[in-house]
Amino acid sequence: MPPEPDVSLLTHAVLGATFLLSAAFGAIVHRTGFCTMGAVTDVVTMGEWTRMRQWALAAGVAVLGFALLAAGGVIRSADTVYADSRWMWLSSLVGGLLFGIGMVLASGCGSKNLVRMGAGNLKALVVFIVMALSAYITLRGLTAVWRDGTVDRVYVAFSGPATLGHLAAGALGWSLPAALLVTASGVGGALVVWALLGRGFMRANNLLAGVGIGAAIVGMWWVSGALGYVAEHPQTLEATYLGSRTGRIESLTFTAPLAWAIDWLMFYSDSNRHLGIAATSVAGVVAGGFVHAVATRRFRWEGFRTTEDLATHLIGATLMGAGGVTALGCTIGQGLSGVSNLSLTSFSAVASIIAGAVLALKAQAWRLERQA
Repeated sequence: MPPEPDVSLLTHAVLGATFLLSAAFGAIVHRTGFCTMGAVTDVVTMGEWTRMRQWALAAGVAVLGFALLAAGGVIRSADTVYADSRWMWLSSLVGGLLFGIGMVLASGCGSKNLVRMGAGNLKALVVFIVMALSAYITLRGLTAVWRDGTVDRVYVAFSGPATLGHLAAGALGWSLPAALLVTASGVGGALVVWALLGRGFMRANNLLAGVGIGAAIVGMWWVSGALGYVAEHPQTLEATYLGSRTGRIESLTFTAPLAWAIDWLMFYSDSNRHLGIAATSVAGVVAGGFVHAVATRRFRWEGFRTTEDLATHLIGATLMGAGGVTALGCTIGQGLSGVSNLSLTSFSAVASIIAGAVLALKAQAWRLERQA
């Protein structure tokens, strides 16, 4: 009989590894300027694709890394949070649109604002608090009731996980490992090749952004799905993933975790509240941004310039919190972690987030032209 796992020790190992990977993520974002909103802005306003290629490289690395872990039996692809059997197309489209508009108004997505917060940006602190509250309300409050009664009731159901790998395995009669590797090689390989072929892209900063962020996503899949996996929990006698709030394998995402971070801080003395991967990753990103900002002498206090600036960020943060929960993820959660699973819901969410960002950028440009 195998020895009984030390659940407490393993949980601490999972949370410690989560903090270190998230801190590395935050430091890389601060160093390289990696930003999905910034990538869309560069393309729309200047026709510059470098940061979009950074994002594509990160997504490609995440797709290939996830497939290798899953096909090799290191993690169970059907146990991730993105392996739902439903394609939540309406939720992802509506939520993604709201999130995309919100991240433009709030000067970046949740992860980018956490990094800025660590570097001394007080505007980002306000965005964090408001986005967390908005996300919490959409998880469990008033807007949660609206969400559950409307968009969440519209979906396409499949017999298995709604991901390209699982669907290919069922439709073509392939083994799941083969289907995962083939589909990931096609999608992930195409993203990597497109990124690397960009003129002038092969520079250290761009490679660090793409490969480093993608590797952080893959690393979190291993931490949550392999290091944190217990085949038989001593108390429940069931398989479990330690540190996971959802009971499934998790990677980096930054909408609902903001709400769980606030929840943990507010109810710290409640013995029923436990620190998990979600809240730990939030703390790690802030710490990574702070350490790198201090080390490079780029830590600067920054606040709102005008009342209008404050109002715009408040609206953006509210839209991001509600939209991110409705879309089941953000630019990192759906955009990288979900896409690494080749989830149909993730693809529709990413497309809608980009559309929302483009719409907001066009509206801002039109408004500036009218003022001029």
